[in-house]
Amino acid sequence: MEFKISKRIAGGGAYAFDEINKKVEMLKKKGVSVIDLGVGDPQSPPSEEVLERLSSSAKERQTEGYPSYIGDISFREACAMYMKENFGVIIDPHKEICSAIGSKEAIFHFPLAFIDEGDLVICPSPGYPPFKTGTEYAGGKPYFAPLLEKNNFLIDLDAIPEDIAKKAKIIWTNYPNSPTGVTAPKEWLEKLIAWTKKYEIIIAADEGCYIDLYFGKKPLSILELSKEGIIAFYSLSKRSNMTMFRVGFVAGDERLVSAFKKVKTNIDSGTPTFIQDAASLALGDAIFTEMMRKEYTKKRTLILDAFAKRGLEPVKGDATFFLWQKAPNGLNGMELAQRLVDIGIVVTPGAILSETTKEGFNAGENYVRLALVAKMEDIEEAARRIEKDLKL
Repeated sequence: MEFKISKRIAGGGAYAFDEINKKVEMLKKKGVSVIDLGVGDPQSPPSEEVLERLSSSAKERQTEGYPSYIGDISFREACAMYMKENFGVIIDPHKEICSAIGSKEAIFHFPLAFIDEGDLVICPSPGYPPFKTGTEYAGGKPYFAPLLEKNNFLIDLDAIPEDIAKKAKIIWTNYPNSPTGVTAPKEWLEKLIAWTKKYEIIIAADEGCYIDLYFGKKPLSILELSKEGIIAFYSLSKRSNMTMFRVGFVAGDERLVSAFKKVKTNIDSGTPTFIQDAASLALGDAIFTEMMRKEYTKKRTLILDAFAKRGLEPVKGDATFFLWQKAPNGLNGMELAQRLVDIGIVVTPGAILSETTKEGFNAGENYVRLALVAKMEDIEEAARRIEKDLKL
């Protein structure tokens, strides 16, 4: 018997970061001492307090059955408190917050709430792959807005054609940005809000994965400026080193959150409540996130100094644990990534995070993304290899 997979699955490529994981395993099998800076998965643990709360809550709730689809009210209240204390934003935990199984599933599934067959969704390029795949699985068509250095890697709203703006239902934004590390200034956010109101476009702001990981001025939440027509996505994966926990939340316009809840209740059974309890504790732990900021600052300085000594251009971003490093003249990002692999450092070629236009342009072609998630001693070794062994 033969089975034919769906066109939707057959037409999609492999998930970019899964391919990087395969490369890492291949190198290890060859006996290469690998430093993996490819996938943004922190290798440091969450706080001891979070782990202790996870254990105690699992015992307390062992007979409670299925979790709430939209999140236990205690977790949603913790999310609302986090938004108030960190951004001064008042969010109704009953109407304007819904839990999520990390931000990936929320981002992937959100278009199902508003996208019909053929509807347009504006996605940044380079960008997080679920912006595109979630759009396509919902039947929509992505329009890719390039993030260019000349615009400080902000979406150039004026460059989006009028016919695209009139048809678009959603625009995805991601600041602090992966992979470039830049933050969005207030002036740009205000312009975005005005622009989307003009064209009646929903703002889906993937902001909460890295908003607590910054090196200069604290980034703004777009919800500080407005909630109308805006939904923001938050995750504890990176700020609290809780990637395995799969927990986060969405917040914003009650109408958008309500529609997301309808999608979610038909897809999953929610994040386990004992994990939500641990996440509630983590959301209130400002000391831990400050410690992680200091750690990433040190790692960032080590790698940037090593590249600078080899004559590479400085990185523009000031947030996240990513470096969007431009390749030197004569090399593109794929070639720089290969030369780093040659010395046992795995990074992500910028081209696989970006879309290639019909004209052959790829906004990430001349870059590599480094995720500074390895242990400090591995970052120190990576810096040494870059400075001493990298062939340019």
